[in-house]
Amino acid sequence: MTQSPNKPISHAPAKGQQNQPAIPPDGPEISDLLCFAIYSANHALTRLYRPLLAPLGLTYPQYLVLISLRHNPGQTIKALGQQLDLETNTLTPLLKRMEEAELLRRVPNPQDDRSRLLELTETGAERAAKAGEITACIVEGMGGDLEELLDLRDRVNALRSRMGAT
Repeated sequence: MTQSPNKPISHAPAKGQQNQPAIPPDGPEISDLLCFAIYSANHALTRLYRPLLAPLGLTYPQYLVLISLRHNPGQTIKALGQQLDLETNTLTPLLKRMEEAELLRRVPNPQDDRSRLLELTETGAERAAKAGEITACIVEGMGGDLEELLDLRDRVNALRSRMGAT
């Protein structure tokens, strides 16, 4: 938690947590909020990805789908939605646009007639390979310290897990 320049966080002990910062009586400022730090970092990441994905004709969610299917071909729509933490009403139109762009195809699931498996087309696989090269540019755009970024990723994932997210 960052301290505001004009409102220091008090260090009144919380129950069972000696020497932990306490929330100011009049509430935190925007710069004190973890949720805002994550929210604004997400926007900064989107701005970093956008010009790299534009030449490939991809949006960030489409990029995530391509990377996921590149490494886990033949996923069900449900499994992909769980991995990307996207609801069906968000994922379905996204997949439909990608299918229309001939980046992926839905094929029958031989183990369940009611579901479909997702596969990359040749075009989709080529774009996924090119999109995979973007990671080096993103690491550089985020300061270039891969070890620090991997640690941050792990800490954010641990936080999500503690909050009950998948």
